[in-house]
Amino acid sequence: MSDLLKTKLSRRHVLQAAALGAAGIDPALRALAYAQGSDKPEKEEVKIGFIPLTDCASVVMASVLGIDRKYGVKIVPSKEASWAGVRDKLVNGDLDMAHVLYGLVYGVHLGVSGPKKDMAVLMTLNNNGQAITLSKKLADKGAVDAPSLAKLIAKEKGDYTFAQTFPTGTHAMWLYYWLASAGIDPFKDVKNIVVPPPQMVANMRIGNMDGYCVGEPWNQRAIMDGIGVTAITTQDIWKDHPEKVLGCTADFVKKYPNTARAVTAAILEAGKWIDTGLQNKNKMAETIADKSYVNTSVDAINQRILGRYTNGMGRNWDDPNHMKFYNDGAVNFPYLSDGMWFLTQHKRWGLLKEHPDYLKVATDINRIDIYKQAATASKTPVPASAMRSSKLMDGVVWDGREPKKYAESFKLHA
Repeated sequence: MSDLLKTKLSRRHVLQAAALGAAGIDPALRALAYAQGSDKPEKEEVKIGFIPLTDCASVVMASVLGIDRKYGVKIVPSKEASWAGVRDKLVNGDLDMAHVLYGLVYGVHLGVSGPKKDMAVLMTLNNNGQAITLSKKLADKGAVDAPSLAKLIAKEKGDYTFAQTFPTGTHAMWLYYWLASAGIDPFKDVKNIVVPPPQMVANMRIGNMDGYCVGEPWNQRAIMDGIGVTAITTQDIWKDHPEKVLGCTADFVKKYPNTARAVTAAILEAGKWIDTGLQNKNKMAETIADKSYVNTSVDAINQRILGRYTNGMGRNWDDPNHMKFYNDGAVNFPYLSDGMWFLTQHKRWGLLKEHPDYLKVATDINRIDIYKQAATASKTPVPASAMRSSKLMDGVVWDGREPKKYAESFKLHA
């Protein structure tokens, strides 16, 4: 046995192989096999930015479990402070890829959220698992959902401040959709600000905001700290909605297509590992709670990842539509209709002044070709269509057809 192979087959890799279970082939051996073929990743070390949120888990676990090595790459997770920072580092090449907001990628591609740069979505990382938190102060006044919030705003005039995480991002769109469902104009009736996810709880604690939309664990954390309540989960706004994606520049995919495929396959397999069962979810929660990643207590993460919800007002329930990372492959396909939905909301709220060519933009950004290759490598099922149909909280159906008509159908808009 060569010295290289002896080094590769360290105790760490043996443990990783055991953790992977059904993978069957040690990551080090698979990496050596890849080195012999034409599909060898062009870039063996890939720096992937992430924000401290539960939904960074599949990126982190692909690295921690050594699944990345099985596909001939080494993922280096890079903890970032804000989505604006992630955007800038992607654009200037300081990051190769990122766990990133779906709408951020689209905003950068169209030049409506900072510098314009052609971008790529390689896969969807998760569905569901975000929420809108209202301050305990609002809840004590009876504002516990959108209709009661609208009544309070009408009754008690004043400055109401709501936070989201990035102007074109997912949380902004969930927040605006929810407010508008009760007739609250997110730009005229309330003030909205941008706050990085890990800073949400601290800002609510000192009274800088009345509510926010963010990913977990920062909604559960507000309840545990006694400063906020959950008004609605995002899966109750749109069941199985797209959330974070694996994003990069179009230039990166062009230069390193094999690397893009390999990383996507590794993260697909990591998502499958997480979703396999209770033991893996708990192991994931223990791992990402560490200060290197999300930096919070394990119980702030593991309850909602298991679908065990409390709203901070006495209601407890088991939610079957909790955050999912794989769900037999249903989570991860980069549906064109998902990307197009964000464009319709960007147009609705005036972030886009004119209607884009919705389908072309989504087709350019969502790299279904790369995804299908990664799906084959990781044995992930692929849906028959690049479009899907969904019914949102107000009963309105979105299926990717007639996006211009859909974008113009909302009574409340910019």
